[in-house]
Amino acid sequence: MGACPAFSLEMLPNRVDVSVQDRPLDFSAARAAAQEAALARASEPLLLAWLDAASGRFSPNVTCCGDDKPTWLVYAESRGGDLSISVNGGRFVFVFATGQAAS
Repeated sequence: MGACPAFSLEMLPNRVDVSVQDRPLDFSAARAAAQEAALARASEPLLLAWLDAASGRFSPNVTCCGDDKPTWLVYAESRGGDLSISVNGGRFVFVFATGQAAS
């Protein structure tokens, strides 16, 4: 088993970049902004995975399997994750399943 690959924004499927400047950015604020952006693109987006880059936390917290992407992202994509919301340049990342092709 190899080391976990380093994350980059280019790995994200159908990435939408969101900027939050008008309030302090913590996980809750980032998640709310991501949910709002996802709802603008799909009627019932389902959050599958997330990353808090500064703290190194992610969910689901699965063991690295040596793929070419971090396992939280592999998990989301393998379960239909087709929309990624990057908040403040990747400070937080949320991957949703929309059940449709993202625009």
